[in-house]
Amino acid sequence: MAGQRTEVADVDRERYDFIKSEEGTERVHAGLTPDIIREISARKDEPEWMLEHRLKCLEIYNKTPIPNWGPSLDGLDMANIVTYVKPKGEQKSDWESVPEDIKDTFDRLGIPQAERAYLAGVGAQYDSELVYHNIQESVADKGIVYSGIEEAMKDGWEDVIRQHFMKLVPPTDHKFAALHGAVWSGGSFVYVPAGVKLDFPLQSYFRLNAKGAGQFEHTLIIVEEGAELHFIEGCSAPKYNVANLHAGCVELFVKDNAKLRYSTIENWSKNMYNLNTKRSIVGKNGTIEWVSGSFGSHVGCLYPMSILQGEGSTSEFTGITFAGTGQDLDTGCKVVCAAPNTKAVVNTKSISKGGGVSTFRSSVVATPAAENASVSVSCASLMLDDKSRSDTIPTMDIRCDNVSVGHEASIGRIGNDLMFYLMSRGIPEDEASTMVVNGFANPVSKELPLEYAVEMNNLIKLEMEGAIG
Repeated sequence: MAGQRTEVADVDRERYDFIKSEEGTERVHAGLTPDIIREISARKDEPEWMLEHRLKCLEIYNKTPIPNWGPSLDGLDMANIVTYVKPKGEQKSDWESVPEDIKDTFDRLGIPQAERAYLAGVGAQYDSELVYHNIQESVADKGIVYSGIEEAMKDGWEDVIRQHFMKLVPPTDHKFAALHGAVWSGGSFVYVPAGVKLDFPLQSYFRLNAKGAGQFEHTLIIVEEGAELHFIEGCSAPKYNVANLHAGCVELFVKDNAKLRYSTIENWSKNMYNLNTKRSIVGKNGTIEWVSGSFGSHVGCLYPMSILQGEGSTSEFTGITFAGTGQDLDTGCKVVCAAPNTKAVVNTKSISKGGGVSTFRSSVVATPAAENASVSVSCASLMLDDKSRSDTIPTMDIRCDNVSVGHEASIGRIGNDLMFYLMSRGIPEDEASTMVVNGFANPVSKELPLEYAVEMNNLIKLEMEGAIG
């Protein structure tokens, strides 16, 4: 009987787990010292204020304790992590000029095909540096800026970047925000002028190839009044027998009447500690939409945050997490309603199998200014065997009388009757269970562009194949 199944086996992740030679790359020493920080800054020929910022962040990092809640980080030893790995070659805007092995990596991941199909611009980061960045001429003609953040700083945008850099996510926020501020490298800068609406997405893809290394990209997006943008982020890495670390940072500034959709498919390898920080601040009648798919990682801590600062601003968060064998994924989101008539809707799904642990952690804050605010949080969990675990940990801090805040959570298993029905129609058990999981995940996949919905469904299929245990 289907109900007696106790394990869903993992399968080979050949598309993502291939490893390229590190010949020609340049590494700093492992560990975290002022000299390493100075070396990273010198390699980038940064302004003095950025070096001072990095060194101050290192001081904060050394003084800040590791969080005493959430998944265990005992396997992460910064003394063994290389914080900067420069790939061979320099950044290119012509795909054919990218070094062959790096180009092959992104070809296998489908990045150039996606760009040609429908993207308005694309950036590709390999280890610690961008290796490719391009934007369609018609998009640039609208005044939209999309480049590497370091390139933007040297191309007339230094004052804007200095005004916004790590203002939403200060280094005092938590230990790994401080770490990011000390060793950040790469990432994207996007500026959308007032009233400009981009019909096609921009995309940034991050590939960490180096063994025992960290990736610390910084993404800064400013969407001016009345403008609209869809930005897509993808991530992957091969699997090693040592810890790798991802501690990037995303800061999103959505002005009055503007709209930003930020979609992510994270598919890190299962030796990765994914400790990313993402935050947005939204002006009057502005909208932030998060679409998040979290796959892979040994440990994940990811809680995108929306600060609804302007009256009538809204936030929508749609997410899915898939935790398999050896994975402890602690994900969720935060919402701060700091103005009247603000609204937030949170809809998440989590799937766990093979002893995987999936935790949904939410934080809702309604300040005294949040008159007539409304927040709805819904979390549904699906466990595929009797070894897995799913937890929901909501926190609500309500400081205003006239608000509506609701939380709903459900946890379930694939029902025997549904499996029996599908199998009685000639569908094999593993295929039937994949169909059920895909249906469960549909609210997320339908929010993604077609190519990325297919990507997410393929990831689910990859995790579900070979299911009889």
